[in-house]
Amino acid sequence: MKLIMTSLAMLFWALLSLAHADEMQDVSTLQHEWAKAQYTLEGKEQKQAYEALIEQANTIVQASPESAAILSWRGIINSTYAGVKGGLGAMKYAKAAKADLEQSIKLDAEVLSGSASVSLGILYFKVPGWPIGFGDDDKAKELLEKGLALSPDGIDSNYFYADFLTDQGNYNDAKKYLLKAQKAPARPDRPLADKGRHQEIMALLDVVDKKLGAKETSKPF
Repeated sequence: MKLIMTSLAMLFWALLSLAHADEMQDVSTLQHEWAKAQYTLEGKEQKQAYEALIEQANTIVQASPESAAILSWRGIINSTYAGVKGGLGAMKYAKAAKADLEQSIKLDAEVLSGSASVSLGILYFKVPGWPIGFGDDDKAKELLEKGLALSPDGIDSNYFYADFLTDQGNYNDAKKYLLKAQKAPARPDRPLADKGRHQEIMALLDVVDKKLGAKETSKPF
């Protein structure tokens, strides 16, 4: 009897390990396709790629509806597409992203080093406020700081917090977090995403430096 129970336990853990491997492969697929759509395409081709990727993400979520990591990535894809699409039509995707990211946080707030909190914070930061949308800078700050606490050295958590601080006019702190984002450890499995993010960091650093320079030259003698 003891041998049977041991064998069943071993089978259970083997199946669990296999399921986790499949989940991580799905996450890797979504990450890779997102980076291609975000950083290698423009205009109509980019929109079409995102629309296809959303359908792919929907299929993956149907197969793993309780996966915080997969829900987080469908949220990221919908959120990014909302920004690409723009206009009132984007709110459909922003709201879908919000629902996925909130559910991901409920399931596991620490999954993917707090990516869901960072992504939800971006939504609250970028989406218009009431009555058009649900944007809220206070909520954005809270979520971005939670994400930063879970990934203090991450490229995304530092970049997006700096983006928020820039919008708030806090250029000194924004530069601090941008420089930290530049020094973030490379992600060997996500070279295209890292390359694209570093380009965004450099572009935002240029904006911040110009703002800081303008403030310096405007000081009275």
